[in-house]
Amino acid sequence: MNLNRVNLLVKLLLISLFVVSCASKKDVLLLQDIENYKVEQDSTVNHLTIKKNDLISIIVTSIDQKSSIPFNLPVVSSSFDTSMSSNLSSSQQVQSYLVDEYGFIDFPVLGRLKALGKTTQELKEELKRDLLKYMKDPIINVRIQNFSISILGEVRSPGTYTVSNERINILQAISLAGDFTEYAVRDNVLIVREMDSGKKEYLKVDFTNKNILTSPYYYLKQNDVIIVSPNGAQVQASAFNRNTGIYFSIVGLIITVANFLIN
Repeated sequence: MNLNRVNLLVKLLLISLFVVSCASKKDVLLLQDIENYKVEQDSTVNHLTIKKNDLISIIVTSIDQKSSIPFNLPVVSSSFDTSMSSNLSSSQQVQSYLVDEYGFIDFPVLGRLKALGKTTQELKEELKRDLLKYMKDPIINVRIQNFSISILGEVRSPGTYTVSNERINILQAISLAGDFTEYAVRDNVLIVREMDSGKKEYLKVDFTNKNILTSPYYYLKQNDVIIVSPNGAQVQASAFNRNTGIYFSIVGLIITVANFLIN
């Protein structure tokens, strides 16, 4: 085989490998047009509302501690899993109310209270008004205990993550999962959200565009699911026969031997 022809084939092979292996910056960089972004007040609002089957903790205190005792659930046993109570003091145990399928909780003395669709602040203010009949200056702490999100697909550490402060945005969520893999499609990420009505809402967001910062999905809600799709190369690789590389090696060896014998 002509040496010049061999050199040409090698060069073409290297060029083709370079083209295939290189990804465009538009496919990888996040918030690509952020340099044109002006400093503005955050217009996105974190309207976190209580949903069916949520577990919420409600702790009532006051200057007169005895007056608040009837409005707190009994302290749970020490065998209870307190992994989600890291933000509470060590002397307090998790006190949980389950929001039933109709959106109510059973609260001591006050009876059944509607919680569905309310923010924790709204429920707190409502309880404070009702408890003023029974005590002076009630102090109420309301938290959603089962706030978690799931991140699936092309991230480095997919899984379900518990959020302790009830506030997380989609950029922080991807960071929790260890960032995108090199095979992730960043401009078409799916978010699945369960609405208060029980229906599912679907939206795709573009992490390469600054508009994600003003998206109504910028702040996540409990039980949101983020799905990051693989790019075309990864999809093809998953369908690629694992033995194909061996076959190519064998064919290459045969061609090399054949050229050696011919020449």
